[in-house]
Amino acid sequence: MNNVCGTSRIAGFRFSLYPMTDDFINVIMSALKETDTSKVWQKTDHISTCFRGKMDHVFDAAKAVYLHAAKSGKHIVMNGTFSIGCPGDTRDDSFLFEDDKRLNDENTREIRAEAPCQFALYPMNEPDYMGIISEAVDIAKAQGTFVQGVHYASELDGDAHDVFRTLEAAFRLAEEKTNHVTMTVNFSANSPSRKQGTNEKLEG
Repeated sequence: MNNVCGTSRIAGFRFSLYPMTDDFINVIMSALKETDTSKVWQKTDHISTCFRGKMDHVFDAAKAVYLHAAKSGKHIVMNGTFSIGCPGDTRDDSFLFEDDKRLNDENTREIRAEAPCQFALYPMNEPDYMGIISEAVDIAKAQGTFVQGVHYASELDGDAHDVFRTLEAAFRLAEEKTNHVTMTVNFSANSPSRKQGTNEKLEG
């Protein structure tokens, strides 16, 4: 399968998980083990993990890993990059033929975790990239997860299910308007520096 720039519909998420605990290996491995990755291509190396496949399943697996790590109660950070339309994505594309049922929905539906996040959207080779980014911010505002713009990113906050819903909607918006899109995300859960007022909002 030979692809030119922007024609591949393989979505991907490369991420690193950082639990702030001496038991970090167990937190990372447990989160990966509890996540059903049957519908995504997965490879973990000494630096990061990569999921590739249909967009539905990539976001499903990404959210599940975050939730399973966050439910440990440890302070965890997840840094990652979503991508679709990469001209180099030409192998291991069989996962694109999976059906649309999300495998982790049922097992993660009741898990509640905060998901303060900074994200940056990059519509590649798109002259109106600022217009697309502005529309993505409007989605976050409409969904109630937008906090503020910060240098080089936008800040979201709320329940993890809501924040991931916003991120996927923003990513889909950009993917519909341009061929190659990347989106960086930086999450933090259970941070000791969180303000009490924010935690009360999440509990309510």
